[in-house]
Amino acid sequence: MKILVTGGGGFLGRYIVEQLLARGDAVTVFARGIYPELEQVGATLIRGDISDKSAISQACHGMDAVFHVAAKAGYWGTWESFYRPNVIGTKNIINACKANSVPKLVYTSSPSVVSDGKPKEGIDESYPYPNRNISFYSATKAEAEQMICASNSNNLLTVSLRPRLIWGPRDTQLLPRMIARAKSGLLFQIGDGTNKSDITYVEDAAHAHLLALDALEIGSAVAGQVYFITHDEPVLLWNWLNNFFRQLDIPPVTRKIPYFVAYMLGWIFELVYRSFNLSGKPRITRLLVNALANTHYYDISRAKHDLGYQPQVSMEEGLEKTVDYFRE
Repeated sequence: MKILVTGGGGFLGRYIVEQLLARGDAVTVFARGIYPELEQVGATLIRGDISDKSAISQACHGMDAVFHVAAKAGYWGTWESFYRPNVIGTKNIINACKANSVPKLVYTSSPSVVSDGKPKEGIDESYPYPNRNISFYSATKAEAEQMICASNSNNLLTVSLRPRLIWGPRDTQLLPRMIARAKSGLLFQIGDGTNKSDITYVEDAAHAHLLALDALEIGSAVAGQVYFITHDEPVLLWNWLNNFFRQLDIPPVTRKIPYFVAYMLGWIFELVYRSFNLSGKPRITRLLVNALANTHYYDISRAKHDLGYQPQVSMEEGLEKTVDYFRE
């Protein structure tokens, strides 16, 4: 197949590209940066921004499928900085697929689309979108996901995946940030440490995307649906992080801050930064507190049944690979 991957130079996108190439698909990467390592392994690179209607339309020409992975992620930023890539960019992708008769579109979403500040204990995809999200990232990803689902038709089959806390070698977001804060002594355990969290090894998250593409057919149960993707083995998040730190010879996190105090601090930081238009990022936000202190695990029965999804990499193997990567 001829497949376009937006954001193919990013953490998850690169693994999707590599797995597609490994099975013989012809892959084109649409990204803002330069990634010679992807060209070396056989991908074609098109530089551009998903907010550019013309550029993304040209990139979609002749494609059999599109993986829309590109997004503005993170716990801080302006509304515009999230809305332009996450909502306008997704709208451009949908329109480009329709204009170029691309039959299949696989979207990378996030469990945060249903983030309402409350713990999530074994919820499935029927859990409703909140009336108000606790971050611009969550709000814009939720709007984009709903557009993807609404665009499903026999002419453009769509599916949306919600992988939870993707981790592994080449991570540029979650683990590097945790490592840096732990080394500097600025990382505090938020809450009592009993919160369970689903996590997803990056190779498994990528594999789920390929399974979704292959299952996406006219009349299939997959078309127009959303799926939580996890390792299906919730961990005590702070115990898991401290185990990871120990294997990197980083002292474990011992200092703690109560959840309520951290949440109020996040709210205050957000208010101050936005009110005074301060540069940089606040040390803590409500989204970050919610992610690190609340329980978040999900029922992935639908992904197992409809996609045939099962984690391929054990937690132990994934941790060993990741530790080796960050030791280098």
